[in-house]
Amino acid sequence: MALIVQKYGGTSVGTPERIKNVAQRVARFQAEGHQVVVVVSAMSGETNRLIALTKEITSAPTPRELDVVVSTGEQVTIGLLCMALHGADVQAKSYTGGQVRILTDSAHTKARILSIDEANMRRDLDAGNVVVVAGFQGVDEDGNITTLGRGGSDTTAVALAAALQADECQIYTDVDGVYTTDPRIVPEARKLDKITFEEMLEMASLGSKVLQIRSVEFAGKYKVKLRVLSSFEDGGEGTLITVEEEDNMEQPIISGIAFNRDEAKLTVLGVPDKPGIAYQILGPIADANIDVDMIIQNVGHDGMTDFSCTVSRGDYDKAVAVLEKSREHIGARSIEGDRSMAKVSIVGVGMRSHPGVASKMFRTLAEEGINIQMISTSEIKISVVIDEKYLELAVRVLHRAFGLDEAAA
Repeated sequence: MALIVQKYGGTSVGTPERIKNVAQRVARFQAEGHQVVVVVSAMSGETNRLIALTKEITSAPTPRELDVVVSTGEQVTIGLLCMALHGADVQAKSYTGGQVRILTDSAHTKARILSIDEANMRRDLDAGNVVVVAGFQGVDEDGNITTLGRGGSDTTAVALAAALQADECQIYTDVDGVYTTDPRIVPEARKLDKITFEEMLEMASLGSKVLQIRSVEFAGKYKVKLRVLSSFEDGGEGTLITVEEEDNMEQPIISGIAFNRDEAKLTVLGVPDKPGIAYQILGPIADANIDVDMIIQNVGHDGMTDFSCTVSRGDYDKAVAVLEKSREHIGARSIEGDRSMAKVSIVGVGMRSHPGVASKMFRTLAEEGINIQMISTSEIKISVVIDEKYLELAVRVLHRAFGLDEAAA
């Protein structure tokens, strides 16, 4: 008998019929002797509908009241799923985040989990109940409802698995695992049987939308075995996300290709090449709550240099306005920008022990006439910024160059 935490996303519970299908799946696991905790999202489209309702009232809802409204979507789902389980002759009990006592900080709309009281859940599990928990939500120390940000149900599931010391946390979604890249761009993309937390963390941060990045961080920190599966197919093993084992057979050099279309490039031209200039440029950007991704400062010449960075496209206009405001103080000649950028990254723990990965990547792109504008590296990833019009071509040729479309040995 195992204790399993299962999470079902919005598409998996998008209709009453799909909720009934989830109930049948959960019932099968319990019939096999497992204790099951189920975490659910709001039905697909429901959170967007609730946000739209708030905008009909006000263009600037207070974060506390916004959390009160958007958290109701998950509350509907837990009630409906418990009703479906009762209809399948399965004992089940629903819990909101507050009823579990998922304690968070008070950062409304993007709260972080501080602690979880698992006592009531354990008591219900021992009594033979399936425990159904609303994802995405918690309460702060004053009892205010909080939410964890988009995709927060993944984090709820992993956090509950850690608190309960579950044998496995299963994330059911509309895909049957983690792929070497997006199959919509590369039909030859393969599903990975296993991937390390390090690799999945890079994939999530670089644009892969399979899992919320915070949930991967949480799982890696608490060594929670995480598996991604399809809620629409039975029998598959999905992709296991786990700690890299020392006795593994030699890893493939590259595990996957990640990409992100949401990139804009900013260049501050002709700034003094002196200590502190990076802070003078990036300080106001940070104060404006704008996240910066890649950063490059060119080699200085005649006491001057150019400074480039990337931000999300949604922050581009705001970032330009901030830099223009401080341009004269910085002593910069001008500000240039391009919002039609994309980032492509190769990810793999195997590149640690394989020289020449970067040169192979750069040669492959050069042979296709794709100009690299910025480069960023770590032990297990290499990212480049290119013109967005070359994104899909770059992903396809890199996928082929690194043998990712070949069947695993």
